[in-house]
Amino acid sequence: MKRVVIGLYGTTLDGGLGRRRWQRWRPTVSLFQHEDMMIDRLELLVSEDHRNAAEVLVGDIGTVAPETKVNLHTMTFRDPWDFEEVFSNLMQFAQQYPFNQDQEEYLIHITTGTHVAQICLFLLTEARYFPANLIQSSPMRKEKGPGYYKIIDLDLSKYDSIASRFAKEQEEGAAFLKSGIETRNARFNQMIDQIEKVAIRSKSPILLMGPTGAGKSHLAKRIFQLKKMRRQITGHFVEVNCATLRGDAAMSTLFGHVRGAFTGAITDRPGLLRGAHNGVIFLDEVGELGPDEQAMLLRALEDKTFMPVGSDREVHSDFQLIAGTNRNLWEKVHSGDFREDLLARMNLWTYKLPSLAERPEDLEPNLRYELERFAREHGRITTFNKEAYQRFLTFATGPKGKWSANFRDLNAAVTRMATLSGGNRINEEIVGEEIGRLRGQWERPEKADKTLVRYFDKEALADIDLFDRAQLAKVLEICETARSLAEAGRILFAASRAKKASSNDSDRLRKYLMKFGLKASDIVGQGNREAPAD
Repeated sequence: MKRVVIGLYGTTLDGGLGRRRWQRWRPTVSLFQHEDMMIDRLELLVSEDHRNAAEVLVGDIGTVAPETKVNLHTMTFRDPWDFEEVFSNLMQFAQQYPFNQDQEEYLIHITTGTHVAQICLFLLTEARYFPANLIQSSPMRKEKGPGYYKIIDLDLSKYDSIASRFAKEQEEGAAFLKSGIETRNARFNQMIDQIEKVAIRSKSPILLMGPTGAGKSHLAKRIFQLKKMRRQITGHFVEVNCATLRGDAAMSTLFGHVRGAFTGAITDRPGLLRGAHNGVIFLDEVGELGPDEQAMLLRALEDKTFMPVGSDREVHSDFQLIAGTNRNLWEKVHSGDFREDLLARMNLWTYKLPSLAERPEDLEPNLRYELERFAREHGRITTFNKEAYQRFLTFATGPKGKWSANFRDLNAAVTRMATLSGGNRINEEIVGEEIGRLRGQWERPEKADKTLVRYFDKEALADIDLFDRAQLAKVLEICETARSLAEAGRILFAASRAKKASSNDSDRLRKYLMKFGLKASDIVGQGNREAPAD
């Protein structure tokens, strides 16, 4: 791998124009005077005021190490002792520099520059904005020569006493995971704060649980992007819904296959796990994996190796797993449908995403986010008028706002309303129509209603009290299975008739049904009648 050094031009230690400059120790030049330190490229950061002097230094490096390429980067430091200014400029350079960790290793030279600059370089390297180690140079005490250098590996586990994470940086990471949405639900915000810490400090599996549409896939992508921004990973984000994987295709899709492994395997296939090397794979609905895939996944998680279908040679993939499920995996373990050891391996960092209905205080900021997303995707800004906005929010956050498909419902609702708004303004009429559509979509007939709809249309059923619905449904169920009205009456009135010398159960039942406009002859025995022969 090529070695690249990034450092600041030292105006005092590196400077000098006359021949006497070669008689004193200069930290940047000294790096190239060590026989055991081969440097392929130097990225030298210099302020505008010292550009000419730095070019002299570049010429001197060319004399000592002609094989090294030196790039000068002019930076604006109005006050090199202003911590905020220096940190911001160095961070901007780090974010824009095209690091290539697969082919190059990086060293940050922290001997030159002001103490403020040295501190900033340390912090940015420790936070992985510079994916590098530090290199520190020093002169000999008595003898002349290139002096010494030391490479410092910033392994965080070795520096537990140095708490250099800033609260602002953590807040920005959490906000990124929430797509900038200012959520108000305290439990949700606490969960996101912890996920932010785990995302940048751990490569262990993360298990996201929660109902369909709660945002598991979206959060997994944001975790990947956050890790990518912090240079934790260099690979890709790979996503697959395990519910769509069946048979040989499941093994082949995840782990790959070699040519001829099965009918139709005419070429080699690397598989998704190999595609996620040095990246993240999101296995949505992981509970739907078959037993063979579960066994292979466990091996891949533990050893980072697995065997493609039809191959006799193991392959390697250093991926991070994020798994998603709307099932209770512990129940699947008890029923024998999911491996206990695999769940134990995935259960280090487990988070349950709440449904949208469980976060009513977050509906308003998410509504604004969906409107902004519509504007980005369609190039048209759409807003509510005041009355329409209040009406939709009241419905959305009230007991009638079921949001059974969670954010998918909200996204669809905003898309429909914004599309129908003629003058880019959503009015009450559009909101009223959308509320009616959502309520109809979320209606789930109760067991009693499933019986009643055979005898009443929707309007008639709406006129019957819920109490009467439950009682009438039970009466109808018994009448349908009875052979006669008298038999149904004996079952329904068994307790009360036992206390009387005589009773007319049939008449009593007939009158009850007539109260709802029903004829006993249209109901009794319906459940026992056989379908006519062909």
